[in-house]
Amino acid sequence: QVQLVESGGGLVQAGGSLRLACAASGRTFSNYHMGWFRQAPGKEREFVARIRYSGGTTNYADSVKGRFTISRDNAKNTVYLQMNSLKPEDTAVYYCAAAWRTTPSNYDYWGQGTQVTVSS
Repeated sequence: QVQLVESGGGLVQAGGSLRLACAASGRTFSNYHMGWFRQAPGKEREFVARIRYSGGTTNYADSVKGRFTISRDNAKNTVYLQMNSLKPEDTAVYYCAAAWRTTPSNYDYWGQGTQVTVSS
């Protein structure tokens, strides 16, 4: 089992920045690919960013490319999402998730989410 706890959400004006963190506990964090997803009211959950278990490769949704940066600190069992130039359409509940290193598409563990609200 892996337990994930997100933090860092809040209310910010358009153009501002937030840094989300996701602390993991349980099994060895460095064996898991980590992803960030978000769900806006009335919409389906969507992919935002992911980082390989080794930290060497990252991928982003087109909507956040160039504005968001995912990173991880395996010594601290934590994955981060730095969000810059925030837009009102970034408003959503943000979730982190973990996928075992041999099954990178299967996110088996999810956090409870943290609310991000961007005002115009």
